[in-house]
Amino acid sequence: RKPLHQKVVEELKHYYHGFHLLWIDTKVAARMVWRLLHGQVLTRRERRRLLRTCADLFRLVPFLVFIIVPFMEFLLPVFLKLFPEMLPSTFETESKKEEKQKKKLNAKLELAKFLQETIAEMAKRNKADTG
Repeated sequence: RKPLHQKVVEELKHYYHGFHLLWIDTKVAARMVWRLLHGQVLTRRERRRLLRTCADLFRLVPFLVFIIVPFMEFLLPVFLKLFPEMLPSTFETESKKEEKQKKKLNAKLELAKFLQETIAEMAKRNKADTG
């Protein structure tokens, strides 16, 4: 187990890096908005990044309440358990990203399996009708 001091330092570093990445994303998004206002067209990738950054900025508002109000940061894990998408994307850990990808992949596999079964069932019906 890690000592408490090391855990606190790691959490502080995590939030520092999260805010730093959010600041960089915000600067890039501001440049994109400036380009949009001057009539340039954004690529699909830039548009997705702009939307993600805007969503992150809107998610930051309730997150800041936990930082500003004294001792409310102790309730942050409870609220993250209730509302897992509350944190901006720059604050996600690698394990959370991997977990999300696994859930998406499982959902896609289940959908593919369902579609294969449906097509096989339709093929059996068509074979029976024509046979």
